[in-house]
Amino acid sequence: MEFARFDINKYSPRQMVVLPLVLLLLAGILLGYTTLTTGLPLTPGIDFAGGTAVTAFTSDSRETIEAVFAEYPLLSVGEGIGDGKYIQFGPMEEAQHRSLVALINEKYPDAKVDQIGETFGKTLQSQAFLALIFSFIGVALVIFLAYRNPISSGTIVLAAISDIAITAAAMQVLGIPLSLGTTAALLMLIGYSADSNVLLTTRLLKRKGKLDEKLSGAFRTGIIMTTTTLAAIAAMWVVTTLGQIQIISAIASVLIIGLIVDMMNTWMLNAGILKEYILRGGKK
Repeated sequence: MEFARFDINKYSPRQMVVLPLVLLLLAGILLGYTTLTTGLPLTPGIDFAGGTAVTAFTSDSRETIEAVFAEYPLLSVGEGIGDGKYIQFGPMEEAQHRSLVALINEKYPDAKVDQIGETFGKTLQSQAFLALIFSFIGVALVIFLAYRNPISSGTIVLAAISDIAITAAAMQVLGIPLSLGTTAALLMLIGYSADSNVLLTTRLLKRKGKLDEKLSGAFRTGIIMTTTTLAAIAAMWVVTTLGQIQIISAIASVLIIGLIVDMMNTWMLNAGILKEYILRGGKK
């Protein structure tokens, strides 16, 4: 694998951290602006915003379905295996919802209709936010107890925060909504980020040897681990996208973006900070 043999030591610490910090700043601006204008850093899916999901088996085309429900807040029409269709609607008044259900029963009598109320969606929002916060706190606490060093602990937590922020900004740009599935993907990224950055930090601070050799060895191991995981998730994304399994396709999309971002933050941001710390004599 040619990329694993890349010479990471030819860059200075300042060169390594510039790109990740610029992207983190831009991500913070985007997420902050979205929060000020909409109240949430990401566009919520029906899990969090509330709405109606319809699963129907019909040979009608996407255009036909969009025409049938033109008077309702139609969000998307997904196509599944065979003639399966997954139709999503945004929040609506009770009278309009009753009218929608009557129309669905008339056009697609075997369809399954699921509704998520706005109040319940807001409850899920709060729970998802708490899950992210407690995940960060748990990771930070375990890392600090393991290293008892503010520099090494802080860089691992910073890398995890940067992973989530940049990935979330990419989701907003690409139009991937925040749902229960994509929230789970973000939580998985916190764990993976901690794993890859702990590998780097342990190799550099706890092993003996020359800095360049330790950094190169850690880089080869980490890149092989991440690219192997990326290949598996990419295969899952291809299968679920072709099969129109939207929730798993969205999870795979977030994980692919997050793992690419994590490679940058681990081997540029975290490695650059630790390299500068060691060169300045912080770790003899």
